[in-house]
Amino acid sequence: MTFGGMRITSFLLLVLLGAGATAQEVPRQGDVLRAMRLANRYFMAKWPDPGARIYERHPVVIHAQRPWPSEPSHVWNRAVYYEGLMALYSIDPDKRYYDYAVEWGVKHGWMPVDGVGTWLADNQCAGQTWIDLYGIDAQPERIENIKESVDRMVHSDKSDDWYWIDALQMAMPVFVRLGVLEKDTAYFRKMYDLYLYTKTMEGGHGLYSATEHLWWRDKNYLPPYKEPNGQDCFWSRGNGWVLAALVRVLSWLPVNDPHRAEYLQDYKGMVKALVPLQRADGYWNVSLHDSTHFGGKELTGTALFTYGIAWGIREG
Repeated sequence: MTFGGMRITSFLLLVLLGAGATAQEVPRQGDVLRAMRLANRYFMAKWPDPGARIYERHPVVIHAQRPWPSEPSHVWNRAVYYEGLMALYSIDPDKRYYDYAVEWGVKHGWMPVDGVGTWLADNQCAGQTWIDLYGIDAQPERIENIKESVDRMVHSDKSDDWYWIDALQMAMPVFVRLGVLEKDTAYFRKMYDLYLYTKTMEGGHGLYSATEHLWWRDKNYLPPYKEPNGQDCFWSRGNGWVLAALVRVLSWLPVNDPHRAEYLQDYKGMVKALVPLQRADGYWNVSLHDSTHFGGKELTGTALFTYGIAWGIREG
């Protein structure tokens, strides 16, 4: 996404919120860039081998005093980092960023987690970066596996794979980018089918609240589930994923796509709903309708909302 000459994603906007800005101040681009460089330098130094497995401190495992589990380093959480890294590279073309991303792809054979047969959006998220790298150097191996994985979904009648809202950010950008790359609207049609199921059918009536213009995380949080204060449960980070997905789709989707207007309407509805929920200090809460449930500042959702709203302002 190009923001007046500065391309950035929410995943590096995290550092903007820690760069000394208050709710009343707008940080300068140079300050934001320095903060992004600092955060990224720390990350690359901490994990110098992009192929090394990730070890997570899982509370259940810690309580049981068992060894920490590990995950391959191309799972969704690390893939989201590389989305930000490629956005940083687009405005700060340091070859070290590019080489780090390429090494990550090479060490995993440009293969989604669980192979080409995976339909899990989390496993496909890495494809966003591999498509970026293919755009820089069109080596077929960079996208052939993620393309095969998505193609299997495109050629299927199944549309209930995105049963939690995080999936929208993890996979929708892959579908739209492949559609543009291949000049094939079948990717756009399948993406919409999957999106529509999540929005209107999952859990019985969909994960999108047409009255609140916010999203329930998955069917486990649909009414009658309530927050401690009796309100519906709308998770900040989950709604941030949806807003980011809509922005990334709208940034690539052709203007004549028949469903573009719906994506834009959903984006605008979310922003309108989110603005009055913002805290005085500029952050949002973990639970958008219950400030006391896991109370305090919430960073990830806030960064994603900042990214999404900034994109809309820049796009007019």
